[in-house]
Amino acid sequence: MVSQLSIFAENKKGAVRAITQILSDADINIQSFVTNDSAEFGIIRMLVSDTEKAGALLGSAGYQIKQTPVMAVEITDEAGSLDQLLQRIESANVNIDYIYTSFDRNSAGPVIAIHADDMDELETFLSDCGCRCK
Repeated sequence: MVSQLSIFAENKKGAVRAITQILSDADINIQSFVTNDSAEFGIIRMLVSDTEKAGALLGSAGYQIKQTPVMAVEITDEAGSLDQLLQRIESANVNIDYIYTSFDRNSAGPVIAIHADDMDELETFLSDCGCRCK
């Protein structure tokens, strides 16, 4: 499992840039990034090169931060790979809360970040079925 940051930010002009600037100034690399919004606030989920440092910096800047484990699963870069992974997870009766994509910088292949209601069960299942997890 890897550690993801969830950052709660106002849904206003420049909000994302303020966060990326804090990380940039601290030489923290954003490896994966997804946003979800509502009328007033948004959740920014990201994988970064230094989760602890990023969380501390953003927290001290007034952001509400939550660290959450996610599974980072490597898949092949071909049609149907994500569907096959999701079929496997569905067969194990594991409920996925959310997913988003990234890529492995060494292989340039896709990586799927997955958060489930039972992360231990997901980790066990993925390990047992031979999936390449980080």
